[in-house]
Amino acid sequence: MKKKILVVEDEMQIAKVLKIELEYEGYEAAVEYDGKSGLQAAYDFNPDLIILDIMLPELSGIEVLRRLRKENNHVPVILLTARNLTMDKVLGLDQGANDYITKPFEIEELLARVRSCIRHYAYDKNGSINEDGSMVLHIADLKIHLETREVIREGTQIILTPKEYDLLVYLISNKNKIVTRENILINVWGYEYEGETNVIDVYIRHLRKKIDECFASPALIQTVRGVGYTVKEN
Repeated sequence: MKKKILVVEDEMQIAKVLKIELEYEGYEAAVEYDGKSGLQAAYDFNPDLIILDIMLPELSGIEVLRRLRKENNHVPVILLTARNLTMDKVLGLDQGANDYITKPFEIEELLARVRSCIRHYAYDKNGSINEDGSMVLHIADLKIHLETREVIREGTQIILTPKEYDLLVYLISNKNKIVTRENILINVWGYEYEGETNVIDVYIRHLRKKIDECFASPALIQTVRGVGYTVKEN
């Protein structure tokens, strides 16, 4: 399932470019041009992330953000501002923004920030916090300690290659959802990857041998024929 991104930007050319670039990256994108309609779209469109300009007609971006957070809506928000003022950034972060970027910006930097915000939001929803403040992803009896990159199942540490680890983190961050091969390639291998798509199947086999076949617990990784893969708690 595609991640949904809402762009709230009153400069139509910028909004148009962002929509094209986001859709090229595999996201579902919607655009609004003022704060009032942007706030309504935040509820109707139910995005996974909002790119929100600070200077908007009707309602400012800061006011849109304030109202969202007041209603306990924790969707990730990246603020856009044409003014490189520390006060704007501080105010936005204090109101609950996840990140900010100053115009003019490089599209690759913005896309990297989008990926990072979505990834960390997925961690927050599918993980827990240890007493030492470190983040742990978990499903059934498998745990991933994000800071140390340790993977443990049934009390046994599992040694993974960097790419196997990245793939497992992505799957568990989207647990109980079906992830397509296209989305796996974009989020794990990167949009510039030009190799064979069967690399995913190869790495899935490696993961299954290490986290499923070696343990008595039920298998976690499931194939959805013709679509992709999912991890589910049995």
